[in-house]
Amino acid sequence: MTLVCGIDSSTQSCKVVIRELGSGALVREGRAPHPDGTEVDPQAWWDALQQAIRRAGGLRDVAAIAVAGQQHGMVALDTDGEVIRPALLWNDTRSARAARELTVEVGARELARRTGSVPVASFTITKLRWLADGEPQHAARVAAVALPHDWLSWRLLGYGPRGQAPLGPDLDALTTDRSDASGTGYFDPVTGAYDHDLLARALRRAEGVVLPRVLAPDERAGSTPEGAVLAAGAGDNAAAALGLGVSAGDVVISIGTSGTVFAASNEPTADPSGTVAGFADATGRYLPIVTTLNAARVLTAFARMLGASLDELAALALAAAPGSGGVALIPYFEGERTPNLPDATATLLGLTLASATRENLARAAHEGLLCGLAAGLDALRAAGVPAARLLLIGGGAQSRALQRIATQVFDAPVTVPEPGEYVAQGAAIQAAWALTGGRPSWPPTPATDLTPDHHPAIRAQYAHAHSHLSYTLSTPL
Repeated sequence: MTLVCGIDSSTQSCKVVIRELGSGALVREGRAPHPDGTEVDPQAWWDALQQAIRRAGGLRDVAAIAVAGQQHGMVALDTDGEVIRPALLWNDTRSARAARELTVEVGARELARRTGSVPVASFTITKLRWLADGEPQHAARVAAVALPHDWLSWRLLGYGPRGQAPLGPDLDALTTDRSDASGTGYFDPVTGAYDHDLLARALRRAEGVVLPRVLAPDERAGSTPEGAVLAAGAGDNAAAALGLGVSAGDVVISIGTSGTVFAASNEPTADPSGTVAGFADATGRYLPIVTTLNAARVLTAFARMLGASLDELAALALAAAPGSGGVALIPYFEGERTPNLPDATATLLGLTLASATRENLARAAHEGLLCGLAAGLDALRAAGVPAARLLLIGGGAQSRALQRIATQVFDAPVTVPEPGEYVAQGAAIQAAWALTGGRPSWPPTPATDLTPDHHPAIRAQYAHAHSHLSYTLSTPL
């Protein structure tokens, strides 16, 4: 029996799945947590990966491996392969000013033309500008810039800091793929080339800085010291699309630490408003995506506020009528990426003595979270992306209240795939692809179609509440 391994190194944890090559059947799996925070020493990811591998029974009998990882994180390396400072993650907003500066300097339309996206604080390019201006002593040491999945793949190949890895710090051995490179802000997903002028603008220099070599979806990065083939890997959303088998007309709505709305497309997008990021996917196509900072943790925050478990919060929400009695939550607990409001805070509106019930508050949390994602769906449609079916995935998507309320907020059919580690599954598919030279045809994921129950008044109420805030918006809600 030939086995392949898919790794999902996400914000919160590392998941390892091992599948049988022919059928795709799950053989064994393991996981380990990552530390909290918006900056993390990458060594913590490596330690968690080793722990997750052990819990999955090891990789001695695995023929191929691929790593999918959280996008955008800045891993800056010096000439000895040492990590210069903790990696700034996608949800670290301290580079918001740098994003504004770069957009003014280059122009939003020009950035969208050259990279498919207008960078916000999440993007690697903004973090490099922040490093150059805020920590020039660290910026001066940068010899290579990698993303989380790039760095982990490099370590799996046997490279790493001098004296700590068998093959040493060969920075030229760093590799990535189109999907993850397209989230840096200095890569053109159409031409498949880095934009070194933009890199130089960000870091205040480009000479002497190594960027990972960009591999094709089926290309091999090399082999591990144990002899397993290592595939190109991917960004987490692109891997999820691959794992789900997303086809034309499907839009994925993922509710995890962040919220994402994305689709596979044959054509690139370039939105100068910055709402839709024009990323690449893991198959050679494109992955237009809208991302929100505030997703499942909105529900966690309200459960804590109301002294309830998540199950109890769901029951409270389902006990309230659509519209939450006029209560609306603008859920910007951690600022927001879409719309680009890094300094915003959450706001509750419409509270009266009659409407201030635990049930209405619980439902407003669910409706606010989903209305933010529905705005993302509108933006994809405006960019020409069809939405015949919505696939609801992620940890938050397992909430029975969130599923029911999603059918009332969204105006397209909602399907909930069977719970699974779709990012890791996509990585396993990529590992099989690199091993055999052909993309595997594993059975489709079982899914449940939800009964439509659209209530347009929910979004109308949310938009009305948003219009009363003092934020300057670049996109309609």
